[in-house]
Amino acid sequence: MKIHEYQAKELLKEHGVAVPAGVSATNTENAVKAAEEMKENGATLFVVKAQIHAGGRGKGKTKNSGVSGVILCDTIDEVRDAADSLLGDTLVTVQTGEEGQKVQRIYVTDGVDIEQEFYLGILLDRSKSKNVIMVSTEGGVEIEKVAEETPEKIVKEWVEPGMELQHNQARRLAFALGLEGDAFKKAVKFIIALYNFYQKTDSNMVEINPLVLTPGGDVMALDAKVTFDDNALFRHKDITDLRDKSEENPVELEASKYGLNYIKLDGNVGCMVNGAGLAMATMDIIKLSGGDPANFLDVGGSANVETVKNGFRIILEDENVKAILINIFGGIVRCDRVANGVIEAVKDPEIAEKVQDVPIIVRLQGTNAEEAKEIIDNSDLNVISAVLLKDAADEVSKVLAA
Repeated sequence: MKIHEYQAKELLKEHGVAVPAGVSATNTENAVKAAEEMKENGATLFVVKAQIHAGGRGKGKTKNSGVSGVILCDTIDEVRDAADSLLGDTLVTVQTGEEGQKVQRIYVTDGVDIEQEFYLGILLDRSKSKNVIMVSTEGGVEIEKVAEETPEKIVKEWVEPGMELQHNQARRLAFALGLEGDAFKKAVKFIIALYNFYQKTDSNMVEINPLVLTPGGDVMALDAKVTFDDNALFRHKDITDLRDKSEENPVELEASKYGLNYIKLDGNVGCMVNGAGLAMATMDIIKLSGGDPANFLDVGGSANVETVKNGFRIILEDENVKAILINIFGGIVRCDRVANGVIEAVKDPEIAEKVQDVPIIVRLQGTNAEEAKEIIDNSDLNVISAVLLKDAADEVSKVLAA
């Protein structure tokens, strides 16, 4: 689950991680009020940030006003102008694609003086099955670019499973940033607090870019990106309550209501599969057959009539879909039952109307696969059966070429 920057910073502050003062707002009046209160507390510079679930906001541009998603302001009037420019407009960044995302909330934060910028990130290193903490002196730059061009500037520390981050590890990371004196001590404290936050909240990733050193020697998170493990959210109702559904794809939200794992893609072949690994293989087959996957859709271990119906509804929301490939392995569930479920689903009036011009290829393998193929072949519906994955790929090629 993703959250906004302002939410991440509020959580970080609760866990003893230093962040600049800031207030979120959904209208210009509240944004100006927040800036005025910060000015009374000594702020002389303000930053107004668009709050969307996408990175690259500082380099992005809004469609109508043409402003950046991160605006530096010297005065209250500039804060007002920035809020007016951002709110209600659509921000386009490298992560949103050309369609962009509508800005419904902004974050007015204290524009702290910066002496130096760093990068700090924490995530699971799956190759080692350990959490890894990464730091770099190249703050404010995409870490992927640093890894590609100057990998020697990334320093890593791995934490042993079941153990806390050791103080000497945090010290090595702070040394790697070239810090000394009080700044060094504050960086060590910051790194330990951030790792504790990562562990306690079941985070998938915590990224601070940039982590900054101020002229006064303070170390704080100027920006923060946090994602959480969906499977652990039952332990964190306070975090679950932070979910902003308006930032999520509405079709993906609808799919989640039915227990379907769905991710929309940009292709022309819809796929419905049971199992994440098989779904990935199916998308590869679609590519090899000359098509492009329109989605990732995992219906889980059991593909019954209702599951298949809901899967069809979700896939057919996408007008780009020219064909549908259903690839089910009948291990837990028998293939003949899945075949009957597909036939019943396709006969549903709502589904039938939409699939008249959309060929459906059904590949069933496993228990009673031959019986399933016979059921499909004798259905007199616009459904093509296949047993081998190669056969399914060939059928996809044919319908796309027709």
